[in-house]
Amino acid sequence: MAEPEVETQTLDPGAEEESLFTALDLILFSFIVGLVVYWFLSRQKKEQIPEFKKLTTAAPPVRETSFIEKMKKTNRNVVVFYGSQTGTAEEFSNRLAKDAQRYGMRGMSADPEEYDMSELSRLSEIDNSLAVFCMATYGEGDPTDNAQDFYDWLQETDSELEGVNFTVFALGNKTYEHYNAMGKYVDKRLVELGATRIFDLGMGDDDGNLEEDFVSWREQFWPAVCEHFGVEATGEESSIRQYELVVHTDINMNKVYTGELGRLNSFETQKPPFDPKNPFLAPVTANRKLNKGGSRHLMHVELDISSSKIRYDSGDHVAVYPINDTSIVNKIGELLAVDLDAVISLNNLDEESNKKHPFPCPTTYRTALTHYLDVTNPPRTNVLYELAQYATDPKEQENMRKMASSSPEGKALYHSWVLDSRRNILAILEDMQSLRPPIDHLCELLPRLQARYYSIASSSKVHPNTLHICAVVVEYETKTGRLNRGVATNWLKNKVVTDNGHKSTVPMYVRKSQFRLPFKASNPVIMIGPGTGIAPFMGFIQERSWLKEQGKEVGETVLYYGCRHRAEDFLYQEELEEFERAGVLTQLNVAYSRDQEHKVYVQHLLKKNKEHLWKLIHSENAHIYVCGDARNMARDVQTVFYEIGEELGGLTRPQAIDYVKKLMTKGRYSQDVWS
Repeated sequence: MAEPEVETQTLDPGAEEESLFTALDLILFSFIVGLVVYWFLSRQKKEQIPEFKKLTTAAPPVRETSFIEKMKKTNRNVVVFYGSQTGTAEEFSNRLAKDAQRYGMRGMSADPEEYDMSELSRLSEIDNSLAVFCMATYGEGDPTDNAQDFYDWLQETDSELEGVNFTVFALGNKTYEHYNAMGKYVDKRLVELGATRIFDLGMGDDDGNLEEDFVSWREQFWPAVCEHFGVEATGEESSIRQYELVVHTDINMNKVYTGELGRLNSFETQKPPFDPKNPFLAPVTANRKLNKGGSRHLMHVELDISSSKIRYDSGDHVAVYPINDTSIVNKIGELLAVDLDAVISLNNLDEESNKKHPFPCPTTYRTALTHYLDVTNPPRTNVLYELAQYATDPKEQENMRKMASSSPEGKALYHSWVLDSRRNILAILEDMQSLRPPIDHLCELLPRLQARYYSIASSSKVHPNTLHICAVVVEYETKTGRLNRGVATNWLKNKVVTDNGHKSTVPMYVRKSQFRLPFKASNPVIMIGPGTGIAPFMGFIQERSWLKEQGKEVGETVLYYGCRHRAEDFLYQEELEEFERAGVLTQLNVAYSRDQEHKVYVQHLLKKNKEHLWKLIHSENAHIYVCGDARNMARDVQTVFYEIGEELGGLTRPQAIDYVKKLMTKGRYSQDVWS
């Protein structure tokens, strides 16, 4: 860096003497001017100080990451953690935290992602304390996204949890290979670390009746808590409101949420990264019907992601946020005689809670019922219990309370009248004419409308700027004669490319998956996907085709696909037959289940080709992929592989089961299934 010029100058001593007074005058003058300027500026600054202070005090508060300190500060002794992907575990967690009050205890619901879970060892600092874990299992026995860090900590920690009381309720689905794996692991690991299990692990099965499983477990759980801690039920069975209603009569509409999930106005000004709280509004570039006949509507939808910086791999899932049918929303408004466009906020009565509102507020009832709340699924028993007080007909009130009870008669009534009849909240309001609850309490009780996940039906190597969805529109008649329509698929069906001159958009983000093509392209792949289970395999086949074009050595690519009729619902028929002609698909096996007297499914074709399959699996390191229905198809396909192991590998049934399990562990048998 150059030195300042004044320091390098040399002055003549004679010249300095002659100009001494002039220089002194200049120095004095400069000094006086400097003082005046300093005095003037300091006055200006003093006037600005209050404004500056205001700015610093307006900074957002730092979020408390210590659940122990929060419990002490708010006098809580029960914390209910939830691992939730679709909102059910969170809902159960809220119900248990609310229950605590009825037993003279104070509870809080907590997202493990928001807290330092290593503080669990400090729970014994709080008298009569209890940690409850409502843990859902996601995918192939994985933790939910918000419980991943907690799961990692449990695996790595050697913390001493002596004196920590806990219990676990697990949420899963029996049709899946790793039923309730996360709940079982948390239960087992906490005991290993020295914690005390005060009540048995609860097992909720979504393939049966998850609500009933939870209610039955809960009915036994609270008496066990009372016994362990020596407390008694307070007898308070009245409704406990969690939120208070604020009606905004004079508000700037730019400050009102209109469907955004996180940041206000995020749909107007889109900023990456895009995730569950900040979805990207992807323009629809194609929406076509795939099937040539039949009563169903199977569709192919393409979304433009070119301006989003979103990247995806074959096998990933796209999450879309649908909206409810406006006719359902309007009917609820009519029945409850409310102005749906009133601007409101529901504010948490617990000021210390991280969850300030049940959905983004301020907003309107119309927006809440359209974008934020689930109005199409049958309501759970706690909703019926809370709403019963508003039924003016004693018989209707009695039936609602009965359905919310754990008595065999009540469970049977809930099962037949609500679940089997698929009555949503609108149907219940229509069929119970004396039930007219305040809309704000109804909005407090209804669960959040969840994102819907679809296997991406394209490869980003071939389609880097678009992402494809393949889905069947859900529509059926209920036992009460009502027509129920799937929220997301009917909404997607109506997403035409341009709507009144505007581009149709879909709020979406990409969720990574473990459903991946083998690292070595030379490995053979066996893909089994009937119906819309074809979706991820369209991406796989496109990618194998691209790899071939790049000059890579690509192993055998075998597809087993199934549909009802060749002439009606053979999805992507032209594309698949072209891939076969080009040698990308080395085998295209299609089962037409209803084109002959006896039904033929993919598992029958697998049996037929057992020698070829065994050679690929046992000798050539093939990877197996199954996509579609978990309840029947995936299970039947797995059984066929057991049988092939027995017949051609000379294995016993237990050995064959173990052989397939090892393939799964090595990542050579992957499933992307739903029930």
